[in-house]
Amino acid sequence: MMFPKSFGIVLCLLGMFVGQAQDSLQVKEPKVIDPLSPAKAAFYSAVLPGLGQIHNKKYWKLPLLYGGLGAAIYSFDFNNKRHKRYRNAYKSRMAGYSNDEFFDIITEDDRLLDGQNFHKRNRDLAMVFIVGIYLLNILDANVDAHLNQYNVNDQLTFEPVMENNYYEKGTTVGLAIKYNF
Repeated sequence: MMFPKSFGIVLCLLGMFVGQAQDSLQVKEPKVIDPLSPAKAAFYSAVLPGLGQIHNKKYWKLPLLYGGLGAAIYSFDFNNKRHKRYRNAYKSRMAGYSNDEFFDIITEDDRLLDGQNFHKRNRDLAMVFIVGIYLLNILDANVDAHLNQYNVNDQLTFEPVMENNYYEKGTTVGLAIKYNF
């Protein structure tokens, strides 16, 4: 009966020593920096919007990107259709026809031109938003890939400092940059 008890104690002690030896031998490997990662992320986002964010593992940005692009594309399509409707009605009236869809609603030709110009301006503005969101997508992927490579540790600190100034009998406020070796 004595053998199993001592055998269990030996196994426990052996497990503790092996566990400690494994913990003390762990070496933290330095982070490998890929200098082409920002260029890859920007290229991926240029090919397919959102692919650079996937490359950077920032999946939460995808709904924002596609929501913005979808809203801008919908606005462009809506205003483009309305612009064509007003333009065709105006052309029809200038040709002498009275069978356009706005004939009973809009009696003055100048109002048709106003509607046409309004929707043309909004269509063009929506195109500016589409291009802007696309370019911001590429810029975001590039900057985010750069920031993933940035060294963030406790060796470099930037903190506010407030010290007593004995010469002027007051306090001095400033910012301190510290680098620990």
